[in-house]
Amino acid sequence: MDIVIRPALDSELDAAGHLTAESFIADGHTSRGGDYEPRLRDGRDRAERAELLVAVDPESGALLGSVTFAPPGSPYADLAEGQEGEFRMLAVSPEARGRGAGEALVRACLERARELGLPRVVMSTQAEMVHAHRIYERLGFVRTPERDWMPIPGLQLMTYAVELTSDSPH
Repeated sequence: MDIVIRPALDSELDAAGHLTAESFIADGHTSRGGDYEPRLRDGRDRAERAELLVAVDPESGALLGSVTFAPPGSPYADLAEGQEGEFRMLAVSPEARGRGAGEALVRACLERARELGLPRVVMSTQAEMVHAHRIYERLGFVRTPERDWMPIPGLQLMTYAVELTSDSPH
């Protein structure tokens, strides 16, 4: 099954925000009405202050998932330092899981970082996001426990990084 990955169109920003928030809520990664929900829902802000990529079914045009790529200097970069890229808020709709959308979105972030000449991509994840961890590790990400952090008390985030080289197979 082919999946198209591209920057979100203006007409898709609200839907991408809705998909992200509902995915995080359904999976128990944030609570409905919690402090993080409005940030997840704001696809428009992410598209303006970072890069919002979407996974789309090429036949139906259905939105399958989205991710926020934060280049250096983006206010959406929580973890990245210097010339590192970062991605956040990776979400795939429940009905699209298992079709490769999540991996395709991560690969698009790596490609975007290479286009910008960045040496590394970093990201944070929750311990229970084990399906995502398998994608990250398959694509060459390694744990960076020295960078683990807590954005709010009680929410410990694990971190990963991947070094980008011109001869990297990923």
